[in-house]
Amino acid sequence: METSSRNSEVIHAGIYYPKDSLRTRVCIEGKHRLYEYCQQQGISHQRVGKWVVAQDTEQLEYLHALRNHCAELGVPAEIISSAAALKEEPFVRADAALVSPTTGIIDSHELMSAMLRDLTESSGTFAPNTSVVAMQRDRGSYKVLVTTGDPETPFMAIRAPVVINAAGLWADRVANMLVPDSHPWREQYRLHFAKGRYYVLDAGASARLRVRRLVYPVPDKNIVSLGTHLTLDLAGSIRFGPDVEWTASNTNYEPEGGAPVEEVVRAINTYLPAVRSEDLGLGYTGIRPKLQRPGGAFCDFIIREESSAGMPGFVNLVGVESPGLTSSLAIASMVDRILH
Repeated sequence: METSSRNSEVIHAGIYYPKDSLRTRVCIEGKHRLYEYCQQQGISHQRVGKWVVAQDTEQLEYLHALRNHCAELGVPAEIISSAAALKEEPFVRADAALVSPTTGIIDSHELMSAMLRDLTESSGTFAPNTSVVAMQRDRGSYKVLVTTGDPETPFMAIRAPVVINAAGLWADRVANMLVPDSHPWREQYRLHFAKGRYYVLDAGASARLRVRRLVYPVPDKNIVSLGTHLTLDLAGSIRFGPDVEWTASNTNYEPEGGAPVEEVVRAINTYLPAVRSEDLGLGYTGIRPKLQRPGGAFCDFIIREESSAGMPGFVNLVGVESPGLTSSLAIASMVDRILH
């Protein structure tokens, strides 16, 4: 399922983004909903916690600011010293670490399977390998033209009073089907694609290092990326990523290009110095649909019902990247409130 199946599989705490942003609101609410949903549905997950690690005075100042931000949000966080960090994680280098105890990991494929089961049990229809090719507002509803995969009847028109554009990597294109070329949201809703590669630590090195929680460096200024961070899967294996490569394609998952592995290792070694190039293998790649252009400032999620643009019942969800998986149930609840 595109972005949802090619990510870090982290349940985020909701600590990085501006206090009044949609990202913060739906991430914090979504985190609580997601843990509850996992318990109800028997979805594999684990509340392993996360460290954000500082390596110098400037980064330590960031940790203190982040802790204060967490306090304003009501999200648990504390800072531990280098000595305390060393005792907990002897292979992790840190002048200090901000501890985020509500961060966790999840099997995203089990999550999506549970959501699909909910859909079908509620008489919903799942139509894989079906593309929306055109859409128009017509007589008080929306006429949506989709492909069918059937060579005899290759297209089918569906009428609906409500359309929710949750097309992920294609959300801007779906939104643009309803507006002329001159419409302002063509630029406002334009997506930029960031490919990220994940690297897997081999089993021997994973066993040797025995890291028990997620470890993140201090993020870059505009939060384009949270850095090449360490995550765990539910079997305890260690992986690193993602890096960031801006790309024009939202379908090219080939791993070529990107930073040389030596550069990736240098980034990892700032907090985990025992990792060597030969310990890493390329795992997989993902593509994030960003409203934030290369070098641009932070952009929030767009979650908007478009009555003001003359399209009542049409809801755009655009630029839903990280922490979109964590936020998914809160976003669904928000859309339900908007429509009802």
